[in-house]
Amino acid sequence: MSFLYDPRSHFNLANLFTMVNIAAGLVATYLVSQHHFALAALFAWIGGAFDIFDGKIARKYNLSNEFGVQLDSFADFLSFVLVPVFFIFVGVYEKMEGAWFVLASVVSVYYVISGLRRLIQFNIDADPGSVGKYFVGVPTPLGAILLWLVWLGNLYGLVPAPLVVVLMALIGWLLNSNVKVPHP
Repeated sequence: MSFLYDPRSHFNLANLFTMVNIAAGLVATYLVSQHHFALAALFAWIGGAFDIFDGKIARKYNLSNEFGVQLDSFADFLSFVLVPVFFIFVGVYEKMEGAWFVLASVVSVYYVISGLRRLIQFNIDADPGSVGKYFVGVPTPLGAILLWLVWLGNLYGLVPAPLVVVLMALIGWLLNSNVKVPHP
């Protein structure tokens, strides 16, 4: 079991935590497609928890490597970009019609591309094992939390569907903005 603490292993402890994040994101996606939103949210949050711990484990046991950086970004793309967009698309946008549905679809694609661009740029700039004092632009996990709040606002009748579209576009823009967000 020494591979768990070997930074050269693709299956070290930190990367296994990342893989659980990926599995949770896949399960959440399936559950959203079946309109089981509460269970999907639970798995999305489980994925988020494993995302927090994979980085902490990688730093604590010096397990950071280029494979882990790429794997983590893939997991972040799934759990913090695709899953929240899918939540909103199925939970809010499916009920829209006409031009609003088309606009919501375009904004969803914009958000996905914005999240992907952010993660790719993060990987280009990343130094495995190092953590800066702040992020430039809203990190994808925070973007997912913001979209989660927007979805909840719509669910409870506080945020009408057209405003969801506008807020998704705004959060997508913030992902690649120059806004400085302190690193926890």
